[in-house]
Amino acid sequence: MPAPQGKPAAQLGRRDWLEAGQRLLRTSGVAGLKLRALAASLSISTGSFYHHFTDFDAYLVALAKYYSGEQLAANIGAVIRDAQTPYERILRASQLARDVALPELMVAMRAWARRDARVAAEVATLEQGLMDFLSACFTELGFGPDEAAVRAFVMLSAASGEVTHPEPHDRSLFGVAIIDLVCGGAPALRARKRPARVVAAGG
Repeated sequence: MPAPQGKPAAQLGRRDWLEAGQRLLRTSGVAGLKLRALAASLSISTGSFYHHFTDFDAYLVALAKYYSGEQLAANIGAVIRDAQTPYERILRASQLARDVALPELMVAMRAWARRDARVAAEVATLEQGLMDFLSACFTELGFGPDEAAVRAFVMLSAASGEVTHPEPHDRSLFGVAIIDLVCGGAPALRARKRPARVVAAGG
């Protein structure tokens, strides 16, 4: 997400600071997460930071909790509003993750979690939330609980892994191919493709 453009300091809210922190995490990691860098990215003074956070440690805690709480709930809510069927929800979740650069953020958050147990707890909460959401989608597609969980794990691992993306494949098309792979054989999709039974006249 781009930084707020032309937004007066008085109108900057808590979420602006949190999302600025996420942008820094993606590009510079936790080592680059400094108050001056945050303020510079928002084109404001550091003083306005203290309208929203008591100190920088409180900000770091809020940043980790935002990732696993408010932001996760908002993203899942948007997917549910936008997509009707479980297959469409899986596709929309993948598209939204790319739109908000979630894979890059997940890599940065995991790296931070290795240094801070508080962050590790929030990373675990987010990943469990995504696993639960995806597993529910696969269950609706007709897979049993174990099959649904495995497919959710494969999809989440592919989306958030640190393996270099194979070239020259288009990343979005590659993502769709993974979705088709994990959804392959879904009873609900097979039923949808089954031709309608023709009833003979008089039968």
